[in-house]
Amino acid sequence: MTWTVNVGNETTSAVYDPGEGDVIANTVFVCAHGAGGNMIDGGMQKTAKALIERGINLVRFNFLYKEKKSGRPDPMPKLQQAFAAVVDSVRSELNPKTLIIGGRSMGGRAASMMCAEGYECDGLLLYAYPLHPAGQPEKLRDAHLPSIKVPVLCFNGTRDALCNPALMEKALEPVTTDWMMHWIEGADHSFHVLKSSGRNDAQVMAEIADVSRTWIAEAGRARM
Repeated sequence: MTWTVNVGNETTSAVYDPGEGDVIANTVFVCAHGAGGNMIDGGMQKTAKALIERGINLVRFNFLYKEKKSGRPDPMPKLQQAFAAVVDSVRSELNPKTLIIGGRSMGGRAASMMCAEGYECDGLLLYAYPLHPAGQPEKLRDAHLPSIKVPVLCFNGTRDALCNPALMEKALEPVTTDWMMHWIEGADHSFHVLKSSGRNDAQVMAEIADVSRTWIAEAGRARM
C-alpha cells in the first residue's frame, strides 16, 4: 500500500509492506532512509525484504528533500516534522498497538532525537547510527542519547567510519534506558563485509533481520 502524507504545506510518499509468514501482530516499524538514499534505494529494499520475510510489518517513506529529488538533506527539525507526520498517518491508517520508529544512519538519528524529546513510541531501532562524521570523531552526535527513555536496539559495524566502537561505548555510559548494542564484526557503514571475514553481505543482513525480529517481538509482548 502506497499513500501520500501531508507534511505542513508539502506532501511526501510512504509505502506499507505487511509482514509475511509468522507476522508480529499489531506491530509496525516505521523505517527512515539515510542521507544519500530514499525509501526505495538498494539498501532500504534489501533491509525491507529481510524484515518483511520475518513477519515484520514495515513502513518506509521519503523525507521531503528526497521526495523533491534533491540531494541536500533538510535541516533536522524538518526531517523530524516529516517523520512525525508519517507516524501520525500510520497511527490513523494502521492503528498499531506497538509502534517502533528508527531507520538507517541519518534517518535513525532523526528518530533518536524525536525519542530524546519525548516523542511517543514503543521502541527505537537504529541501523548504522552515525555517531560522528567520517574522519571527524571529535564531532560526536551523542548529547541527546541519555534523554532517550524507550528501549533501543542499535546495529553498527566494527569498521563503520561514522561510528568508532570505543567512542560509541563511551557515549552509552550515561544512557539509562534499555539500550542493546549489536556489533557486526568487520562490517562498514553499509554493513558490507570483506571476503576475508568469511561471511557475505547476505549473511550479515540475515543476522540483522533475525535479531531485529526477536527484539521487535519482545517489544510487542511487553505491550500486551
